[in-house]
Amino acid sequence: MRESSALVTSRDTLERFEDYLSVELRLSRQTVETYMRECRMLSRFSAVHNVDVADLDTDMIVTYLVSRRGENGVDQRTIAKIISAIRAMYHFLVIDDYRPDNPALLLEVPRAEQRVPGVLRVEEIDELLASIDCSTPRGMRDRALFELIYSCGLRISEAVELRLNSIYLREGVVRVRGKGDRERLVPLGEEAVQRLSDYLEKGRPQLVRTKKRTESLFLNNRGEGLSRKGMWKRFRELSGKTGIDAKVHTLRHSFATHLLEGGADLRSVQELLGHQDISTTQIYTHVDRDALAEYHKTHHPRG
Repeated sequence: MRESSALVTSRDTLERFEDYLSVELRLSRQTVETYMRECRMLSRFSAVHNVDVADLDTDMIVTYLVSRRGENGVDQRTIAKIISAIRAMYHFLVIDDYRPDNPALLLEVPRAEQRVPGVLRVEEIDELLASIDCSTPRGMRDRALFELIYSCGLRISEAVELRLNSIYLREGVVRVRGKGDRERLVPLGEEAVQRLSDYLEKGRPQLVRTKKRTESLFLNNRGEGLSRKGMWKRFRELSGKTGIDAKVHTLRHSFATHLLEGGADLRSVQELLGHQDISTTQIYTHVDRDALAEYHKTHHPRG
C-alpha cells in the first residue's frame, strides 16, 4: 500500500527534529524517546487528515488532544507531557525557518495533581534486600544494584547509564548523569560500597562475555548492559517474593523521605536527587498521617 505524501514529509520532519533533540540539545535518550513517541502519534493523526504534521494549526492539535484524553491511562499529567513534546517540535520548526509561529503555545497546559510518592519503611527495605540470594552472580548484582538505588536515590535511567568508571569505591562516591545531561556526585554508604565491591570482584566477572565486552556497570546474563525493563522485572520478582507492595522507583522516594525524616535539609536532598527545582523535592516533605497523630498525642498538651 502506497504511503500518503503527508506521511512521507512528516517522517522527514520528525527525523530532523530527533537530530535536533539528540545532537543540539543533547537531551537524555529517555527524554528523546518520549518526545519522539508523542510526536509520531501526532504525525499519524495528521496523516489521516492528509496534512503534514509540520503544517497543523492550533485547532487541529486541540482535536488531537481531545482524542487522546479518551484513552485509558491518559491523565492530566500525561496530557501535559504530550503538550511539552508538541511545543518542542514546533519550536524547532520555527527556529528552522519552516514556519513563523508555534501553534502549541496557545494550548493550555493542565495543572497536574501533586501526588505523594509511595514510601517504604526502613524495615521493609531491609527485608526486600535481605531476600536476595547473594550466592549467585545475578544475586550479587541485584543486591548491589538495589542497595545503590536506595543508598543514593538514583532514578532507574541513571542506574542503567552507570559505567565502571562511574564508581569511586575508595572515595566513596558515584558520578551520576541525570536529566538534561547534568552530572552530580553522590556519596556511597558503607553497605553500598561493600555490596559493589563484592559484585565487581566476584559477580560481574562471571557475567562478562568475551565477545560482548561492555563498560556498563550492571550486566544481564548475556553480558550486556542491564536494561530498565530488566531492573523492573527483577524488582517485581523481589516484591512478589516478600509480599511487599512496591516499585523500584519507591527506593528513590524512600531515600529522600528517610533523609528528611533524619534531619537533612531540603537543599541538600535536592542536590542529592538531582532536582533542578526545589519545588519538586518538596513533595517529600509530607508527614505520614499516623506519625502526625503520634506527634500530636506525644507533644501537644491536649493530645
